[in-house]
Parts: sequence; structure tokens; C-alpha cells
Amino acid sequence: MLTLMEDPDVYPDGGEASNSIIASLLHLIELKNFKLFLHSQQVANYSVSVAAKMRLSPEEIERIRLAALLHDLGHLTVPNAILAKMPYLSTREMSVFKNHCNAGSAMLENISCCQELIPYIRHHHERFDGKGYPKRLKGVNIPLGARIIAVTNYYDRFINPCTHFWVKTRDEAAQELFSLSGMAFDPDVVKAFVDALG
Repeated sequence: MLTLMEDPDVYPDGGEASNSIIASLLHLIELKNFKLFLHSQQVANYSVSVAAKMRLSPEEIERIRLAALLHDLGHLTVPNAILAKMPYLSTREMSVFKNHCNAGSAMLENISCCQELIPYIRHHHERFDGKGYPKRLKGVNIPLGARIIAVTNYYDRFINPCTHFWVKTRDEAAQELFSLSGMAFDPDVVKAFVDALG
């Protein structure tokens, strides 16, 4: 996949076109579910903080930010009835839900300015121990942007005070992330995220 990617800068007005496309896709997410839209914004904010803490280049930080904004784009293909039942899904419903990673990345396949975002979106539910989905990638085989989004997505979904799941203090949240470090999440990303939280 990486060998097929082209630099978005080779396209005229690539920046404006990219911003317009991202804005349109975010609007679709907002129409689907406003809470999902807010979640995407939060994950993008956290992901930028982690990427900056890890001293990644400004270009890579921007790629991660855009991918984080669109990481749940594939939810557009998941029926609302299934999303409303999360996490209490049947095997069939879970299969439909898990396909959102592939569905979201497939939506971007023909959009030239979004090619570099695809691996981060497709693999943000992979686990560091190789037990994730959709490809069961392990360790550093998972793109770094996807590893960052995995941590920030989990935090905002389950232990962020802005969500209805909130029952933890900041120290408890950090402890939970550290307990999953090396299994679900990249230890370096977890450390950078906890440091970014202060």
C-alpha cells in the first residue's frame, strides 16, 4: 500500500481540496451521530498531543490529526441499531461493527489527498499483542499513527470524563492505560499519552 501512495502536494490546490473533503466527511459523521462527531474531535486533539510529545514531524502530526478525525468514518456503514447496542452485540452484529475499519478506509481509496490516512484508519483497532482486527498485526507492524489513535480512542471512549462511561480519576485512568501497555497498546505511546495528560 505504501508504495502506491502519492504525495498530496503533487496535486494542484491539494490543501484546499483536502480541507473541503475532510470537512464534508466530518459533516456526514455529524449527521450520523453527533456524539460520534464530538468523539472524533476529542481523539484528534489527544492524538496531536501524543504525536507532539513523541516529537514527530509537523507533517506526520497533521496526518495523524486528519486520520484521527476520520478514524470512525466506517461507522457510516454500521446501522444505528447496532451502534446503540454497543458493547452488547451478537456475534453477527460484532462482525458488522468490526468491518467499520475496512469500510472507512475503503471510502478513501479513490481520494488522492487521503491516501496516507488509510493505514491509520484501517488499523486503529489492532492490538500490540496481535489480537486486534482487521489484520491481527502485531507490535511495530502496526503503523505508528494507528497505535496513537488506538490509545486516544480507548481513552476517550471509556475513561474520559466527557463520556457517560466516566467513573475514574485521572490517576485511575493512567493506571488502566499502563495495565494495558504491551498488550493492547504500544508502551511508548501510552507513556507519551500519560505524560501529555500531565
